[in-house]
Amino acid sequence: MPTADRPQEPAHPVRTSGFRRATEPLSNPRFRNVFFGNIAFFLALGGQGVVRPWLAFQLTGDEFDLGLMGAAVALPMLLLSPFGGVLADRVERRGLMMMAQTIALASEAGVLGLILADRIEFWHLVVSSVLVGCCFPLVMPTRNAVIVHIVGKRATGPAMSLNMAGYNVTRVVGPATAGFLIPVVGVAGVYAMAVALYVVAIALTAGIGRLPPPPGVTDRSARHNLLEGFQYVGANRLVLVLLALGLVPMVLAMPVQQLLVVFAENVWKTGAPGTGQLFAAMGVGAVMGSFWMATRPPDAGRLKMMMISVVAFGGFVVLFATSPRFGPALALLVAANVFQSAFSTLNNVAIQLVIPDSHRGRISSFLTMSASLPLLGSLPVAALAKAVGAPIAVSAASALAVVLALVFYAASGELRQLDRRIRRAMRDH
Repeated sequence: MPTADRPQEPAHPVRTSGFRRATEPLSNPRFRNVFFGNIAFFLALGGQGVVRPWLAFQLTGDEFDLGLMGAAVALPMLLLSPFGGVLADRVERRGLMMMAQTIALASEAGVLGLILADRIEFWHLVVSSVLVGCCFPLVMPTRNAVIVHIVGKRATGPAMSLNMAGYNVTRVVGPATAGFLIPVVGVAGVYAMAVALYVVAIALTAGIGRLPPPPGVTDRSARHNLLEGFQYVGANRLVLVLLALGLVPMVLAMPVQQLLVVFAENVWKTGAPGTGQLFAAMGVGAVMGSFWMATRPPDAGRLKMMMISVVAFGGFVVLFATSPRFGPALALLVAANVFQSAFSTLNNVAIQLVIPDSHRGRISSFLTMSASLPLLGSLPVAALAKAVGAPIAVSAASALAVVLALVFYAASGELRQLDRRIRRAMRDH
């Protein structure tokens, strides 16, 4: 009988039809709790992704301040992620996730109180962003480790793709709902909804059951575990290459997300509803890309699709940024995020397939560090946008991402051997 202390391989092979393969992990009740808990948590974050920058822009009217908000989230993510990965490999994982979600709950409840008291200022939003940034290094590595622990390595691809698809659904529903509701219930009403969703996320996470760390990890000190994670990445060229390649579009093209409010307010004059629609368009495309990847056979080639996706992502962002009309821009943003999601899913799953379970939390923490860099990248892109305008800044950065990705592919022999290494890892398992 499976226990909470051991990864659970599926009782029968993952089915071969596309839709059934994509949804197979939901037959696992513990995965359902993780999945829907993540939905609630990221639905709240998705709404905050609209209401926080919208409120900040109303308070200051400065594009650069939006970059500061992104940096306030990114810096703690970048600095704390290695330690979060060590914790994910050393402590009981359910409790760690619940602690991080509670920090997010307290942060947003505090902002809600300030709004209701009519005392909210820009620096309050910066502090709240820092606290949210402190949550990610605990939630993200732990979430990836938990999924693999629960479903087993052979079902990791469909489970992570499905989880990514669920996350991307929140990027549609959360921002669109927040953008629609700001004029209806006000900023306070949107924050109150976020607080309620955090409570739901904590309750669902509590039902997962205990998730102890892998055996043997705690035999060494936390400092040794931390250094071991860096040593593993330094010694494993393929993992290092995949992590580095993942940074290229995330640093240069993804900062468009932080500037969507500027496009809505200053370029197309669509206000808060337009901001919500732009965020929702990103989410629609990301959902489509995630389900597309979830329905692909586990042994399908990854490298060719990964490179097509990164080039298409950057190219569509350039077209979006230079679009003179709002309607076509929405369609272009959907297309861009189909390929962004495909690239991220292929890259992340490839990493998860080639690393051992004993290092999973720590290596996943490097993915969290990577996720912080678009927010840091938003700072120079926002500064450039303030000087020359958001369309020029975003299109120039995205075009550079395409060029660098192609140079990276040409220069990396390890990357060109990706499919062979993945097949070998699957056989060895």
